Amino acid sequence: MSVIGTGYLGATHAACLAELGFEVVGVDHDHRKVARLNEGAAPFAEPGLDDLLARHVGTGRLRFTTEVADAAMSADVHFLCVGTPQSALGRSADLGAVFAAARDLARHLTRDCVVVGKSTVPVGTAERVARELERFAPPGVETVLAWNPEFLREGHAVLDTLHPDRLVLGVDTPDAELVLRGVYADAIARGVPVHVTDLATAELAKVAANAFLATKISFINAMADISDRSGADVVALADILGDDSRIGRRFLDAGVGFGGGCLPKDLRALSARAEELGAAQVSGLLREVDEINLRARSKVVDLALELCGGDLGARRVAVLGAAFKPLSDDVRDSPALDVALQVHRRGAEVRVFDPEAALNARSVAPELTYVASLEHALRGADLVLHLTEWPEFLETDPRWAAGLVARPVIIDGRNKLDLDGWTRAGWTIQAIGRPRRRDAARPFTAGGALASS
Repeated sequence: MSVIGTGYLGATHAACLAELGFEVVGVDHDHRKVARLNEGAAPFAEPGLDDLLARHVGTGRLRFTTEVADAAMSADVHFLCVGTPQSALGRSADLGAVFAAARDLARHLTRDCVVVGKSTVPVGTAERVARELERFAPPGVETVLAWNPEFLREGHAVLDTLHPDRLVLGVDTPDAELVLRGVYADAIARGVPVHVTDLATAELAKVAANAFLATKISFINAMADISDRSGADVVALADILGDDSRIGRRFLDAGVGFGGGCLPKDLRALSARAEELGAAQVSGLLREVDEINLRARSKVVDLALELCGGDLGARRVAVLGAAFKPLSDDVRDSPALDVALQVHRRGAEVRVFDPEAALNARSVAPELTYVASLEHALRGADLVLHLTEWPEFLETDPRWAAGLVARPVIIDGRNKLDLDGWTRAGWTIQAIGRPRRRDAARPFTAGGALASS
């Protein structure tokens, strides 16, 4: 097997293929990344991945190279796992790396093979990839294209790869289906559902799944807005909705919204593709989902301003979390980092603590101050923003934390903290979409003193 592209998806897929017993070569143009992977270490945080890499690099079953010719000559099945970021020119996906990888691979092929797309792409991309493979492959070399989308969750990617909840095999030929069934024989033997479909449906499966999850999150944030205006409790509402088997409770957590390298860009890419296909209403729906998500971030900033008397200037704000989700160091389109930057731009002195993502966050937002511990973040803070639900934040003793801050006021941007416990410890805690408490903190006046009751 070869894996072209060793980012988050590719490195994980390569290591898991080796765990399944295959000989695997990973390919990437980044020399430093390849060197790190060949040392058995991932260039990003993902639970369990370093162990797999170290074990299989050590046995020789897994190796990494910068030479696509090596993969072309040594593998029978090639997985395309390159990135598809949002285009710098608009909402659509930038597919340059996908087509470049297909061309580079095809030029170096010496024997017939199966090429499997795993990158998340707009529907219709596979047709062009097939043309690129056919155009650039040497005479007499036949390539068969399949599409096999991934459904990985950051923080659980190894588990999701080795124990998927479903497999989608987009194929045009029985031979391609047979090859993919061989790759995933262990999972299929365990009874994992297999969906064999055409290439277009397989392409659409991943972006449709992400768009639906994004819509679910934005829906509950829309309900949080109504709850804030009416005095309702969005968490209780979500619990009620979640007991409906048609809806389910997951992804109904109101707060600062979704981010990361998948949901936002896939939502926008599907919106752009829908517009290209003439489905204007679909495109409009997805755009509104995106807008609701972005407004969720602004609501946290507005609440911070309100609790500081309309002026964040010279206020010390502790930001708990920079990654877009816990168990990850990924800060791509992170709501936490976006809110921290907005608060900083309004004059606050922002101190950010994240157990894993500080280094990546600093490269994206160097203007913020990053501290090495929760204690350093909290000390002397006028306001605390809980923006990434790391376990150590949820397990923090609120009485201990109250002894560190200048003013025990916290905004729970994830609706995960124990409101009663924090209130009993002397905190004013305000969560998105939840009723205000009668003991709510008196806001700062414009001059900086506390307003009278």
